[in-house]
Amino acid sequence: MPYCLLLLISLFWCIPASAGMLPTIETATRGMTRMDGLFPLYWDAPKGKIWLEVPRSGEEFLYVVSLPAGLGSNDVGLDRGQLGVERVVRFERVGPRVLLVMPNLRYRATTTNAAEERSVRDAFAESVLWGFTVDAETQGRVLVDATDFVVRDAHGIAARLKEAKQGAFKLEPTRSTLSLERTKAFPKNTEMEARLTFIGEEPGEQVRIVAADPHALTLRLRHSFIQLPPPGYEPRAFDPRSGYFSLDYADYAVPIGTPIQQRFINRHRLVKKDPSAALSEPVEPIVYYLDPGTPEPVRTALLEGGRWWGEAFEAAGFKNAFRVEMLPEDADPMDVRFNTIQWVHRSTRGWSYGASVSDPRTGEIIKGHVTLGSLRVRQDYLLAEGLLAPYGKNNPDPDPMLAMALARLRQLSAHEIGHTLGLAHNFAASARDRASVMDYPAPLASLDSGGSPSLDNAYAQGIGEWDKFAIRYGYTQSSPDNQLGSILTEARGQGIGYITDADARPSNSAHPTANLWDNGPDPLAALKQQMAVRKVALTRFGPANIRSGQPLALMEEVLVPLYLGHRYQVLSVEKLLGGLEYTYAMRGDGQLPTQAIRAERQRAALDVLLSAVEPASLRLPEQVRRQMPPRPPGYPHNRELFEGYTGATFDVYAPAEVAASLVLDLIVQPERAARLAYQKDFDNTLPSLAEVIDRVSGRVWRTSVARDAYDAALQRIAQQSWMDALVELATHAKNPPAVRSTVHHHLRTLETWLGRYPGVDTATRAHRS
Repeated sequence: MPYCLLLLISLFWCIPASAGMLPTIETATRGMTRMDGLFPLYWDAPKGKIWLEVPRSGEEFLYVVSLPAGLGSNDVGLDRGQLGVERVVRFERVGPRVLLVMPNLRYRATTTNAAEERSVRDAFAESVLWGFTVDAETQGRVLVDATDFVVRDAHGIAARLKEAKQGAFKLEPTRSTLSLERTKAFPKNTEMEARLTFIGEEPGEQVRIVAADPHALTLRLRHSFIQLPPPGYEPRAFDPRSGYFSLDYADYAVPIGTPIQQRFINRHRLVKKDPSAALSEPVEPIVYYLDPGTPEPVRTALLEGGRWWGEAFEAAGFKNAFRVEMLPEDADPMDVRFNTIQWVHRSTRGWSYGASVSDPRTGEIIKGHVTLGSLRVRQDYLLAEGLLAPYGKNNPDPDPMLAMALARLRQLSAHEIGHTLGLAHNFAASARDRASVMDYPAPLASLDSGGSPSLDNAYAQGIGEWDKFAIRYGYTQSSPDNQLGSILTEARGQGIGYITDADARPSNSAHPTANLWDNGPDPLAALKQQMAVRKVALTRFGPANIRSGQPLALMEEVLVPLYLGHRYQVLSVEKLLGGLEYTYAMRGDGQLPTQAIRAERQRAALDVLLSAVEPASLRLPEQVRRQMPPRPPGYPHNRELFEGYTGATFDVYAPAEVAASLVLDLIVQPERAARLAYQKDFDNTLPSLAEVIDRVSGRVWRTSVARDAYDAALQRIAQQSWMDALVELATHAKNPPAVRSTVHHHLRTLETWLGRYPGVDTATRAHRS
C-alpha cells in the first residue's frame, strides 16, 4: 500500500507539469535568433517558424499590409510598393488565446463619459482579425507562433486576380515561406514578410504576359506593426474648398445641433521651433527618400520636382521644412520610418500613385509612399516624336524630346508627393495659367515663327500658386478657423478655383473647367490651337518620326498619340454643352453657387466640335497611307495601336472611326442630353436637345457628298458614328421622357430624309439604304 500511494502521488505531480504549466519565453526560445523591437521576434531556423512576443499592456497600434514585390501588371494592379488599408488594432488575451482585435473607429463617442463611450462601442461590431495560441509566458508577456499569420494571403491577392479575370488562383503552402532577410524589428515598428506562391490552371492574358511561369505566381507580402504617433497632433477641420483628402467618422457624443459626421484633413505633423516667428525651421522636417534604383537623368528630375514643395511650405511659415534625398542603400523603402518615392516597373504603362500610411484616429500622415510608373516617361517621349518629327536630319538632336519628358517627370514627382502630403487633384487649375501641380497637365504645343510644332513651353516649372494656398491651409501653425477661411478667400480673389475628381472624371460631368489633360482658360481656343498643331504635325508625318534603322511599321506607335492628341481637349469642350459653372460654395462665403454656360458659348462649342469630324480633320496624309507596312516579325500588334478591319495591313479608316466616335458619342451622352433637354425650359436663349441634334445631323448628314472618294468615305464614317450615338441614346434605359421623345422623333425624321435623298453613287446609296 505505501508503494502504491507513493506511485499515485508521483503521477499527480507529473500531470500539471506536462498539461497546465507554460514554459518561460526564455526557455521556449533558447537557441532561436531574437530580433528586438516594438514587438520582439524570434526565428526558429530548424522548424522555419517565426515567433512573436506580445506584451501585457494591450495598447493599440497600427497594422498595415503591403506588397514589397508585385506582379508587374498595371491592369491587375498588384504593384510593387502597394499599400493596404491601415487598421488600428490591439492584442487581447483570453485564457490560452491571444486575439488581434480591430475596434470600429467609423463610429465613436469623443467624451469623458466612459459609459457613453462604451455604449457607442458596443453598438457597432468590431472585428477579430486573427487568433493566436499562447505557447510561453514570462511575467505577463506571452509568446505566440505567428508563422501562419504571416504566410497567408492577407492582401486579397487571389481575389484581385479573380476580379481582374486572370484566373482562379490559390495559395500553395508548400511553396510559400517566411522571407527572413526582410523580417525585422525596430523600436517603432516590427516588419514581417512572406514569399507567397499562388497556383492556377487557367491564367489570364495579363498573368501570362508578366509571370515567369503563369501557373505559379510568387509575390512578397509584408505585415507591419507600427507604433501609433504620440499625443500632441492637432487634427485640422476639413473644408471642401481646401483641396485635401478627408478622414470621416460619426461622433455620437457631439451636441444634438452639431453634425454627427466629423471630417478632418490628412496631413503630416509639422511644428515650428519658434511658434512666434513668421518663418521658422520645424522641430522635425518632412523628408522624402528617392528609390536608389532610379536611373539618371530621371533621378535628378524627380529630385528637382519633389523639392518644389519647399517653396509652398515657406509660404506656410516653415523654413527648410521639406527635403527630398536619396534613400540610403541599406534602407528598406517599405520601412515606416521613411517617406519614399519608388520607381516601379510594369509590363505596360499605367498610373502613378501617391499613397500614405495615416493614423485612422486623427488623419495624421505617418508615412508618404509614392509609386511612379517607369513607362510614363517613354510615352511622353513618344508624344514629342510625333509632334516634332526629329529624325529627318543626319544628326538628329534628341534634346527637345528628352527635355519635354524630364519636364513632365519633375511635375509628376511633385504631383504624387502632393497626394502624400494630403492633397487631392485640382482639375480647375489649368484654367488659371497652370496654377497647380495637382492638375493633370497636357503638353502645351504651339507653332513657332516658322510654322513648325514647338514644345518649348510644354510644362510649367515650379510649384503652383494653388499649391501654396493649399499648403498654407493645411500646415500653417495654430490657425483659427476664420483665418483658414481667409486663405481660401484669398485664393478665390486671385481667380484660382478648385474642382476635384468627382466633378471632372465622369463622362457626364458638367463643369467646363474641370478637365484632365487640358490647357488654358478657354477650351475653345485651346482646341483650335491643338487642331492647328496636329494638322501641321500630321502633314509632316512619315519616316522622320522614327529612328533610322527601325521598322517602318513602328510609325503607327507614334501616329496614335499624335492623331488622337486632341481627344482630352475635345472632352473639355463637350462639357460646355448643357454645362454649368459652379463652386463648392459654403453659406456666407460670397461665392456664386451656379451659373449656366452662356448660349453663344454652347453654340460655339458645338461648331468647334463638328469641325473635328469633318474630312479635313479625319483624313490621314497620303504618305502615311502609302508608307505604313504590315507589322514585321518580332513586332506583333499591341493594344497601343488602332484596331482595324483589314487584318495585317494598316486600316486607314480605323483612326477616323475612333476620332469621330470620340466627338459624337459625348455630344449626346445620356445625362448631358437630359441637361440639354431641360435647360431651355428655364432660359429660352439656350440651345435645346432638339436644336443640338438637328445641327449635328445638318453638318454630318445633310451635306453634299464629297467628290474625293476618300473624303466621302470619311463622311460616311462620321454619319455612321452619329447614327450609332443616337440609337445608343434612344435605347438608354434611364432616359427621361423629354429625351426619349426628342431622339425618337429625330430618328424618324432622319429616316424620312434618307428615303427622300438616297444618293446618286453606289456607295452612298448602299450606305443610306
